[in-house]
Amino acid sequence: MRITAFRALMAGEFGRVRSEMIARDHVFSELDGMTVDQALEAGVPARTIWRAVCEAFDVPVERR
Repeated sequence: MRITAFRALMAGEFGRVRSEMIARDHVFSELDGMTVDQALEAGVPARTIWRAVCEAFDVPVERR
């Protein structure tokens, strides 16, 4: 998954402003204590990050 597609999924699920706040501020245990932005910078695949976000925020299966 491309980062642009990941960002579009985040914005579609949470809205642009909230998705940016989540990416910057929310620490995910599934990402070894990193935020979305930190994980992307560290080279974690966007698909892996999306799965962690979906689990943490109970995104319905049909939108994962």
